Amino acid sequence: MHARHPWRTHLLLGFLLAAFLAVVPAAQQFGPPPAQTEAVQPLKFQYMGPASAGRFSAVVGIPGDTTTYYAGAASGGIWKTIDSGKTFEPIFDDMPVQAIGALAIAPTDPNTIWAGTGEAW
Repeated sequence: MHARHPWRTHLLLGFLLAAFLAVVPAAQQFGPPPAQTEAVQPLKFQYMGPASAGRFSAVVGIPGDTTTYYAGAASGGIWKTIDSGKTFEPIFDDMPVQAIGALAIAPTDPNTIWAGTGEAW
């Protein structure tokens, strides 16, 4: 049978050679597994903000300024940070209304802050 169809033998040998050539570089490419790295530690809660503010019900930042934010507290007052939340300063303590439910920056002046007092719930 091989004498009548020598091309079958050549085809089989060619197929085996192609399979061998495809497997050898792939085995060399991957090599030994990489060394184990330490597991990533889960994120932990970190309190930020003034200790006396309680729960914030509204937060707003100045567009384009990554360091200045205003936070309105449900228990009262508006707090300002100019150092990305490292320190806060109260800026609403002299107003007769305390609970803050919403904050907005005036689009024409980033120094003007609108405060919605009270909470919906």
